Amino acid sequence: MRVGFPESEIISRMRTLSSMRTIVEAATSRPGREDVLAPSRTRVEHTPRLDGSPQMRAIRTVIENIADTDATVLIRGESGVGKDLVARALHAASARRAGPFVKVNCAAIPGELLESELFGHEKGAFTGAHRRKPGQFEYANSGTVYLDEIAELPLALQAKLLHVLQDFRFTRVGGNGAIEVDARVIAATNRDLEQAMARGEFREDLYYRLNVVEIHVPPLRERREEIPLLVATFLARFNAQYGRHKELAPETLARLMEHPWSGNVRELENAIRRMVVLTEGEQAFAASLARPRNGQAPAAAAPTPAVTEGLREIARRAARAAERQALVEVLDRVHWNRAEASRILKVSYKTLLNKIAECGLTPPSHR
Repeated sequence: MRVGFPESEIISRMRTLSSMRTIVEAATSRPGREDVLAPSRTRVEHTPRLDGSPQMRAIRTVIENIADTDATVLIRGESGVGKDLVARALHAASARRAGPFVKVNCAAIPGELLESELFGHEKGAFTGAHRRKPGQFEYANSGTVYLDEIAELPLALQAKLLHVLQDFRFTRVGGNGAIEVDARVIAATNRDLEQAMARGEFREDLYYRLNVVEIHVPPLRERREEIPLLVATFLARFNAQYGRHKELAPETLARLMEHPWSGNVRELENAIRRMVVLTEGEQAFAASLARPRNGQAPAAAAPTPAVTEGLREIARRAARAAERQALVEVLDRVHWNRAEASRILKVSYKTLLNKIAECGLTPPSHR
């Protein structure tokens, strides 16, 4: 039997759990604070992909805490983990949401052109500059400029960026007049900036200027409970995009859950796209798992047991696991004061006791 992906049910379950997890993250990160969901805090509601795992909900909580500020943010994580998603969520939750969101990929622009791209140039500033051109910082005025792959910025340009971050004033290439902009800066990298600083490839003063708030996005292999939701999301998107009605077999879902995903969410997205557009896409994916990578044979793995459950049951298991973890964290935080835990989690005392029993939790003194 082949099983379709009930995306609406999964998203609904994940959103239900996210509210409890957000409260837990806020409570456990601020000892003694009572107003864990104060009205002044901006809620991030626009993307369910920030609800799929405890790690992403913790990131969502950070976004909610800093959305109403102009603090510079450094987003770190492997390639393909979703750093762009976090940057766009931060912009959408901020007071600058009506302004532009301007992304600059520092690795995709030649170094000799990057200064002009960021800060603009005047007519005649260099060969081929036939007219004045504003830079991306000017286009981002009243909004957010997102500097992706910031570690690829040349050292000379790092110095200029540092000065811009100090007072948000700069001059175009070939110009004299100072230009002022009002923009929030978000930077991202998949490189180890500490090692880059040790090698003299990245300025220490710029690092500290950018790293006011650091958000680390973990790899997909560390948040596998998100895979069913991501698969359902991508499957629905590509079915609509290509006019298909693709459904995936339980065996394919099991393989997707077990795959290491070195390319993270981007690799998963491309895998689902191939399964939708190719008639034998699932078989091709299964065959690719047996092929060597980088000249080395794949590591031997235990035989995969036959899978009879579909995405719905897997989503339920993921939801139960996330709920149990949330209960454990808040109960440990309040030293098993059940009345206090029920207040923090915003559930009745009876409901809390039922949940504790369902999850098989016991106080430390009874273990």
